[in-house]
Amino acid sequence: MLRTLSIRDFVIVDSIELEFSAGFTVFTGETGAGKSILIDALTLALGGRGDASVVREGAAKANITADFALSAAARHWLDANEFAADDGGALLRRVIDNAGRSKAYINGIAATAGQLRELGDLLVDIHGQHAHQSLLKTEAQRELLDSQAGASGKDVATAYKAWRALAKQLQEFETNAANVLLERERIEWQVGELDKLAPKPGEWTEIGNEHSRLSHAASLLEGAQEALAVISESDEQPIVSQLSSLNQKLAKLVSVDAELQPILDLIESARIQLQESAYALNTYLDRVELDPERLREVDARMEALHSSARKFRVDPDDLPAEHARLTAQLSQLADATDIEGLRKQEAKLKDEYLAVARKLSATRATAARALGEAVTKAMQDLNMTGGRFEVALHPAEPSARGLEQVEFMVAGHAGVAPRPLAKVASGGELARISLAISVITSNATTVPTLIFDEVDSGIGGGVAEVVGRLLKRLGQERQVLCVTHLPQVASQGNSHFQVAKSTLENGKTASRIEVLDAKARVEEVARMLGGLEITATTRKHARELLAS
Repeated sequence: MLRTLSIRDFVIVDSIELEFSAGFTVFTGETGAGKSILIDALTLALGGRGDASVVREGAAKANITADFALSAAARHWLDANEFAADDGGALLRRVIDNAGRSKAYINGIAATAGQLRELGDLLVDIHGQHAHQSLLKTEAQRELLDSQAGASGKDVATAYKAWRALAKQLQEFETNAANVLLERERIEWQVGELDKLAPKPGEWTEIGNEHSRLSHAASLLEGAQEALAVISESDEQPIVSQLSSLNQKLAKLVSVDAELQPILDLIESARIQLQESAYALNTYLDRVELDPERLREVDARMEALHSSARKFRVDPDDLPAEHARLTAQLSQLADATDIEGLRKQEAKLKDEYLAVARKLSATRATAARALGEAVTKAMQDLNMTGGRFEVALHPAEPSARGLEQVEFMVAGHAGVAPRPLAKVASGGELARISLAISVITSNATTVPTLIFDEVDSGIGGGVAEVVGRLLKRLGQERQVLCVTHLPQVASQGNSHFQVAKSTLENGKTASRIEVLDAKARVEEVARMLGGLEITATTRKHARELLAS
């Protein structure tokens, strides 16, 4: 249930703090006063789209915060996504600055707009003022029926995709069998070539280093031996010996002048480093040797790798990856050329699709009967006596959406065969049918807060009073918020908010909202009944509506 809504610098709202209670709450006011702005602000807090245009002129950012008491499903979502709060509520906040940048928070923790939408779907169900227009679209009719049936259809779409992908592969093979076989033979030859070569990851770099070492072995040996002689093995004084002698002389002088000690330490360090390099050169000389036979082997291997790389139009380093790719492709083609195996697999996937699709069809059929009966009953209360509503399921070619096309059918009065909703319903009838469907489908959902944004447009008179009672009855089980222009609906509210425009000191227009007491409600309902001039008669009528 929505407990509070805070709006700052949103469109023409400067600052509004609202507290809500359970039951049926109505919002009324003059056209353009900002009634639907409240719904827009709440929609934004629930993860709806927003840009810089929603920020009030002259303000830096728009800030909307909505506080909800939790349903079991919403509490589970918060726990699973690590947004749970100590007080057991859900505080949803959305901030959009005048550059269009958006930030979202759940219980003070940064979130994404997508996470706001996921949680919002568990907290609020909004029926917009143009909902009845969407009912004319086949897609919307199917989605509404599936929602009422509690069927997502995802498993049907997944099974259909898998079946059709394999069916397409089978068809391509049957059409281009000769080409597939030629391609398989070509790739078999390529894989055979690379199997013989057996390139290994990193081999090109390793063998290049070895080739460089073997081809320059004489120069390497000569250079290493010369360096070793100069450092430690020369018949004349090698560097290591000279440094040792120098160290001995300086060691005697240190006793005379201690400032020579750091210099002595540096020379000793140099001697040690040179001695270590001599050891390393000896090890290197033991490993490097002239090996013409190995050089010829390495030359041949490099030539084989380089030749294959040119043939397959890849770098020598990429030969192992190309080998793996061609091997995998050959395996796929081997499967593809097994036409009998493909046919069996395609038939299996088709049967799996038909099984889940027929299950969805049965679920839809049950929901269609129930929805048709419920809407037909509601139509009688909405001054469409004798009218009938049906949900037709027309057989259709298998698709990701199932085995049937959903179509809403209506008969406006008794004795007339139902026809497609888009062809027979007038604007008023469509609005009434849409409202009936909204109320009925809302009864099927577990969402605790329902919002109706001027869904009663296009109706009036006694029907409007029936609509008000329907919404009030719904408010006994859920929290219902309704933006309305009908006094018959407004009079049924347990709570009543009036939305009006006012002019601020700076001359700008702002929207304000007031909670109406009993006396103020009479005046507001009278205004809705009588327009600009409110008379004693309209006030009397207003009191009668509120008392009914």
